[in-house]
Amino acid sequence: MPAPAVIEFEGVGLAYAAQSGAPTIALDDLHCRFLPGKVTAIIGPSGCGKSTMLQIARGFLDPTAGRLRFVEAAGRAPAARPAMSTVWQAFNLFPWLTVIENVEFGLRLSGMPAAERRARSKKALAAIDLTGFDEKYPRQLSGGMRQRVGLARALVMEPDVLLLDEPFGALDAQTRLVLQEQLAALVERSGTTAILVTHSIEEAILLADTILVMTARPGRIAAEIAVDLPRPRSHGTAKEPAYGALFERIYGLLRDEVMRAMVGERADS
Repeated sequence: MPAPAVIEFEGVGLAYAAQSGAPTIALDDLHCRFLPGKVTAIIGPSGCGKSTMLQIARGFLDPTAGRLRFVEAAGRAPAARPAMSTVWQAFNLFPWLTVIENVEFGLRLSGMPAAERRARSKKALAAIDLTGFDEKYPRQLSGGMRQRVGLARALVMEPDVLLLDEPFGALDAQTRLVLQEQLAALVERSGTTAILVTHSIEEAILLADTILVMTARPGRIAAEIAVDLPRPRSHGTAKEPAYGALFERIYGLLRDEVMRAMVGERADS
């Protein structure tokens, strides 16, 4: 079994052509590392390039400056790109497939025998408390249940790295709170490397070992903050004094960047 890989952004930048002719710089000189078995949250103002970072990590976009590296955790030797799965904000389920058919879709494409992929899919559904919903269709589920199906579809692939792009952004506040705690428990049990893009300070603190705070566009790393709160965590963790201090620190950094982003939006309009 290959050694777990560290994902490294070395001076990564991304620029693209704008209608005005001058290039728009989305990301600028990013230096950060994503360690195996750890959860890293990326938080910052809208439009700062958080989701773009995930697309570069996944290989969907190539940086226009710097490079993305995969290296062995125990040394500096190059490593193979780890297997990755993504959970998006949009549910992205196939409406014509049942719940279990959606979950096993990737396994079917990989050529896994039917009995094995069905067994693994049932196990993934049990992990997110959807046993008994195998033959339902997405239209028969609530938004929270559909997102849990999306999470099961990612986890069933047993990825080395789980990419989470605002996974609960489309849900109501109450459902989001419950699913945040469920995801925290799942991540803690599995030990999977995870990269979470979020606008929520609470979600970042609940789930992450490290939080990267980004600047307004062009996106840069403003701060890298370790989350030293003990696990397991739940929303009750918010009552701890250390939580409050961490929240205020992150909010102080974010507030300045959000204000900068708002000023930039007015200038562009």
